Amino acid sequence: MVGLSTLGPARGFPNPESSRTREEGRSPMHIKTEATERHTLSVIVDNEPGILARIAGLFTARGYNIESLTVSEITADKAVSRITIVTSASPSVMEQIIAQLDRLVPVHKVTDLTARGAHVERELALVKVAGTGDHRIEALRLAEVYRARVVDATIASFVFEVTGTIEKIDKFVELMGEVGLVEVARTGIAAIARGREAA
Repeated sequence: MVGLSTLGPARGFPNPESSRTREEGRSPMHIKTEATERHTLSVIVDNEPGILARIAGLFTARGYNIESLTVSEITADKAVSRITIVTSASPSVMEQIIAQLDRLVPVHKVTDLTARGAHVERELALVKVAGTGDHRIEALRLAEVYRARVVDATIASFVFEVTGTIEKIDKFVELMGEVGLVEVARTGIAAIARGREAA
């Protein structure tokens, strides 16, 4: 026999919970969602085969997105590398990401540079622009404003090298789109903490 409690309110009788939520002007269910924030992580690791794949696999397996990833050796003996990862997540998810990275055996240290505060971020981009006449002149004028350097030139095209924040490079690429943008190659973010101490 099925108990009456499993059947819900009897037909024709009001549900006290439904009445209460209607009176208070609320919907019956409230799901609190955390806002996502962009974070830059510095991960110091042993420079050994497969470590980059393991870190990328950790993000992929758990559905975390990587917006930018750069890696380079940072010691004279080439034994240690710094991996800089830019990702977006809610505060609770970011805690999980950092904890899971910290548990990987080849990882020495994980630092959330965004949470730490003062740090420097830079990216380099190569931007190819094709055009003649007024478009060519405008491309050179904009490059001067953004301090972009010409690293290759032909009669009908330029390749500019521009360094700066993500916002600066995004804007430069957007403007070049109006004068003959052909393609873009970007390095991804390199970042380091300010001050005397290592991150």
